[in-house]
Amino acid sequence: MAGVGQNVALVDGRANDARDKPNEAIEMAAPQTRPPADRRLIHRVLAIVLLVVLVVCSGWFWRYWTEGRFIQSTNDAFLQADQTAIAPKVQGYVETVYVTSNQKVSAGDKLLKIRSQDYEAKVNQAEAALEASKADLVRAIAEAKRQVSAVGQAEAQLASAHTQAKFAQSQVDRYQSLGKSGATSSEQVANYISQRDQANAQVNIAEASLASSKEAINTADAAVKQSEAAVKQSEAQLASAKLDLDATIVIAPIAGTVGDKTVTVGQYVQAGTRLMTLVPVEDLYLEANFKETQIELMRVGQPAMISIDAISSTSLHGTVESFAPGTGAQFALIPAENATGNFTKIVQRVPVRIKVEAGSEAREILVPGLSVTVDVDTRGARKEQSRLAEQETDSKVTK
Repeated sequence: MAGVGQNVALVDGRANDARDKPNEAIEMAAPQTRPPADRRLIHRVLAIVLLVVLVVCSGWFWRYWTEGRFIQSTNDAFLQADQTAIAPKVQGYVETVYVTSNQKVSAGDKLLKIRSQDYEAKVNQAEAALEASKADLVRAIAEAKRQVSAVGQAEAQLASAHTQAKFAQSQVDRYQSLGKSGATSSEQVANYISQRDQANAQVNIAEASLASSKEAINTADAAVKQSEAAVKQSEAQLASAKLDLDATIVIAPIAGTVGDKTVTVGQYVQAGTRLMTLVPVEDLYLEANFKETQIELMRVGQPAMISIDAISSTSLHGTVESFAPGTGAQFALIPAENATGNFTKIVQRVPVRIKVEAGSEAREILVPGLSVTVDVDTRGARKEQSRLAEQETDSKVTK
């Protein structure tokens, strides 16, 4: 009986297994015949992603077409300033240095002082020479006046001599007539002739004296002019000596920051030797080197966006001020010579000066030499070209 029961149970188990297998087959086939919910979710996500990508690409293309293609950019740009080298006009020992490195100064501030005793002595010497020249001029003028008086006297003497000679000639004529008639003696006639000759001799002497006096006047006038020239020369020497004395104090010609200071107290300096440099950090500008293929639409006055590595968190605005009159290669110490050998075309760069608009906080950081990235907006030039092209087309149609 036990064996029969076991056989019956075994048969029932096999029957149950046979009934369960079709259900499992149906369940396994079910996922292949109906779409699951997760696949529909994936499709929705993909559609949204594609839509977002399409919107982003459309926005990027629209921005490029309306703005980006007109933006000319370069990172070959640096801040610049018109630095002024400070050099003394005169030589000597440095007595005082009024400034330190990196100190800000205003135009007219004292920078250093050169010992001035030698130049003060030269001023005193020039003043004495001027006084001596003025005294010589006074004497020359007095001599000229005396010669004028001498000429007047000589003219008066000549007039008197002419009068006496004329009277003597009239006496000779009279007594010669009387002598012919026998009314007077020949000795008396001869006496009047002698007086006439003496009177004529006095005329000649007076004429010579007058000529000598006039020549003396010319000499005196020349002496006056020479003395006047000497006075002017002495005045110029005095002015030069005073300028040299004033130049012993070197002042700042512009406002700026002291840099590259090499002068110390007690140092002997030569005229024209650079002692320090003034950098006008308030007047910084940007020099950007654009490729020659980028400047077609660039114009003076176009806006620029400036990014400086030193203050990367802030962008500055600028304006195109001017273009260099030649490429950078034209101003090189050794310009390229392309007339010989093989030629390789290289895109040239044109320096463009851009005005930097920065606030006081930014200017505390900005110094010449900093690296810059600049973007110039040339849309205005493109619009102007389009407007001119339309006008030209309209004029052709009208004709």
